[in-house]
Amino acid sequence: MRWTDVVADVGVVESANAPAEVTGVEYDSRRVKAGDVFVAMRGGTVDGNHYIEAAIAQGAVAVVTDSREACERLRRQHASVGAALVEHGRRALAEVSAAVMGHPERRLALSAVTGTNGKTTTAFLLEAMLRSVRRKCVLIGTIETHVADEVRVSPHTTPESRDVLEIFADGVEAGATEAVMEMSSHALEQERVWGLPVDVAIFTNLTQDHLDYHGTMEAYFAAKARLFEGVGAPPPRVAVVNADDPYGGRLAKGAERSQVLLYGMEDRGEFRAEEVRMLAGETRFQMMTPKGAVQMRSPLTGRVNVYNLLAASAAAWARGLTLEEIVAGAATGAQVPGRFEVVPSGDTDITVVVDYAHTDDALRNLISLARELVKERGGRVITLFGCGGDRDRTKRPRMGRAAGEGSDLVVLTSDNPRSEEPMAIIEEALAGVEQTQATCIVEEDRTGAIEIAIRSARPGDLVLLAGKGHERIQILRDGTVPFDDVAVAAGVLKELG
Repeated sequence: MRWTDVVADVGVVESANAPAEVTGVEYDSRRVKAGDVFVAMRGGTVDGNHYIEAAIAQGAVAVVTDSREACERLRRQHASVGAALVEHGRRALAEVSAAVMGHPERRLALSAVTGTNGKTTTAFLLEAMLRSVRRKCVLIGTIETHVADEVRVSPHTTPESRDVLEIFADGVEAGATEAVMEMSSHALEQERVWGLPVDVAIFTNLTQDHLDYHGTMEAYFAAKARLFEGVGAPPPRVAVVNADDPYGGRLAKGAERSQVLLYGMEDRGEFRAEEVRMLAGETRFQMMTPKGAVQMRSPLTGRVNVYNLLAASAAAWARGLTLEEIVAGAATGAQVPGRFEVVPSGDTDITVVVDYAHTDDALRNLISLARELVKERGGRVITLFGCGGDRDRTKRPRMGRAAGEGSDLVVLTSDNPRSEEPMAIIEEALAGVEQTQATCIVEEDRTGAIEIAIRSARPGDLVLLAGKGHERIQILRDGTVPFDDVAVAAGVLKELG
């Protein structure tokens, strides 16, 4: 693509220097190849304009910058390198990437999921429903990325726009016609999803999280709401909203330009669950829809997954699936890694579950489900959890209280302490546990804590290992080390067996 065509497609404040043919786009100077456009933008911690010279040395033939000073310097010192000045670096990254890659976002029907809890499971369920009717899909989310039948590692819940568009381009080449994305509040506020035309937007819920970044719940909500307003694109054609969540009502009222589909369990919404029956490894309910009632069955367990199934069903309906196809797709829904993932326990008669629950609301829902599952067997609920470092400190005592209120035994340990002292984090969470009557054991070492939790269990008990879920690493002050809750638990259970 010619540099002049890129400039015309993007729309810049001004451009200069000789035109050039461009073959790619990058925002990380270390990844630049000969023929690339380098987009230099100011970030929260790093200013890409400091790496323009490095990008040119790597072979960049053009630079898009949000710094007038940098643009003028390029004019003077690099006459053969295309230069363009833009007002918004991140928006320009999305626009340049879309232009250079041939606008793959225009060739996929995009469904986007946002909310505090349930994004990953809802996205997996929707993809499963779409794939069950032989639609090829792209999935971008917290756990992994799918490009048609290829599975890739996901470094972030929502990558930078350039990386999203590259995944979309790979998907289009593989024959994909649908895309399903988790959109985090950070990505929406930072406009990493700028210009993506969302066909169906899904809101799961909003509970306290990420206040270390957003500051207040109102700011957090405003970031989520951007999905329904459109981020550099028109509002979504359809808005699928949780009617039982207080913030859902506000979103629905503000989505006047979209068709709104409400879902819930409290006798309101176009998609409602009635006569819910939950067992270990199976959930059944009657789903009321605009076209009548159908019987739903899923291998996923728990009240929270009823909401996830309703959200995915409403979105699949919006994407043109019949009720029969939705029911069939839900029944095939695979286990989502780290979401109520049961660790094989052999003959121990102890159930160990790994789950990503890392907010007080998610922890409370998880423990409530565990309590329901052990009720008939007279078993106990043992909950192991920790809190992440360098994140919202105010939720630590709230998580402690949630764990203590629902559990018979709490094992308090480390999560991803990052730069903080693990015991300092534990003390803040312990203050919440101490407001309850629960017995609590503190063990900083997570491996040792998992062993304590499982060895404390009796036949019929359910052990919850909460907080890290699908993660395969632990982030410490001195670096990152391999760590897998499932593998550690499996090792302990093998010894017991």
